[in-house]
Amino acid sequence: MKKKLFAFALCTGAYAALFAYSVYSDQKAVTSEMTDVSRLMPVKIKQTVKGQEEETLIDTVKEANRKNIKISIAGAQHSMGGHTYYEDGIVLDMTGYNKILSLDQEKKTIRVQSGATWNDIQKYVNPYGLAVKVMQSQNIFTIGGSLSANAHGRDIRYGSLIDTVKSFRLLKADGTIVTVTPKDDLFTAVIGGYGLFGVILDVTLELTDDELYAMQTEKMNYSAYAGYFTKHVKGNPNVRMHLARISTAKKGFLKDMYVTNYVLADHQEQLPSYNDLKEDEYTGATKFALGLSRRYEWGRNWLWNTQESYFVGQNGTEISRNNVMRSESKFLEYENNDNTDVLQEYFVPVKEYASYIDDLRQTLSGEDLNLLNITIRYVQKNEKADLSYAKDDMFSLVLLINEGFSKEDQADTARIIRRMTDVAIKHGGSYYLPYMTYQTKAQMRQAYPKSDEFFQKKRIYDPDERFMNYFYQRYK
Repeated sequence: MKKKLFAFALCTGAYAALFAYSVYSDQKAVTSEMTDVSRLMPVKIKQTVKGQEEETLIDTVKEANRKNIKISIAGAQHSMGGHTYYEDGIVLDMTGYNKILSLDQEKKTIRVQSGATWNDIQKYVNPYGLAVKVMQSQNIFTIGGSLSANAHGRDIRYGSLIDTVKSFRLLKADGTIVTVTPKDDLFTAVIGGYGLFGVILDVTLELTDDELYAMQTEKMNYSAYAGYFTKHVKGNPNVRMHLARISTAKKGFLKDMYVTNYVLADHQEQLPSYNDLKEDEYTGATKFALGLSRRYEWGRNWLWNTQESYFVGQNGTEISRNNVMRSESKFLEYENNDNTDVLQEYFVPVKEYASYIDDLRQTLSGEDLNLLNITIRYVQKNEKADLSYAKDDMFSLVLLINEGFSKEDQADTARIIRRMTDVAIKHGGSYYLPYMTYQTKAQMRQAYPKSDEFFQKKRIYDPDERFMNYFYQRYK
């Protein structure tokens, strides 16, 4: 039994690493220096303001206007490219602005303040038999931060987060508050807009029913995956959620895969027996396993084999929707004086997947990249957001990379990431924007053809550039 629990901890932990944007930090007091989980971009800031009351937020924006100070907005700070702070600026810490304001069971909607986390929502709605439609694969992110990145998740039927937003209130750069709905011009800029248009105060989100799923996992070669997905996953209405992993181990590198489907169980009446919400367990074991993968090739091979065996062995295991969307996170608190973990994410059309993988494998064949894990999800076409990443039905590949702190290491990682970005763009794909801003301006505009329209909106709605971060500085 102990061996099984240990294997479960290792497998669940390493998988969850691919979806996490950062490590949660409890230190939100006024400070003179700030960085993100990558620790690659520390800067001096003027102060951190805790936004626990609406009046505090309004007063801070007005004071910043009077004194001509830049403002950045931070939730749990899971981005990796300076999206939540700016040198000599004010950081609005929204994590204390986290109330659940109302729940409409009949309409299946919930209204929450933007500093609330998905965990807060899950705990609130689970007793009512309800669940979140779209969120990242971990529940530690704030709602405002997730909207600002237009997050996506494991559910293959609902798409990106923008599709589940009924409305939100926005504190603008001039200190006024407006309610924004899908018919408004600001809607498509703020969602996926990385905090550049104002402070999201509260949001009304669509929910769905909690459900009971049975896990089904099988191995396959990468060349068969796109056809398998189209026929057996997307073509099967009973498959509600899906994930896949492709090997980064030396043997089977970017060839061996396993896929896990969450299929609607036949006996939904038994859901109450499965809906106690799970919490993180065996953090130390998962940290240890991932540490071996960072340092040793044999560690990476062992972890891949252990994960694959575990998930295949879980066929038939039943789990609630809410618990599928509660991956472990605490083990991701990785600190090392020489290196750090960063994420990159690429989107490629389903029909291009096999040829894309062939090109990616060739690109990386001569590179010294410490690539730890790759997880794959499906994102259906959605071009509503100005900075939409899903121009087609896409597979999303989330890459976990270990990177050194030295200038030479950072420059080399940036060079390789730009090469990988070129491969995705060549195949009609794109990349995700919440991570290190290693991509060039030309690559950004190729991946996001409506970016000029997005930046023009920024100039219209915030001409003084009151809301500022390093993503905007890099690409504006």
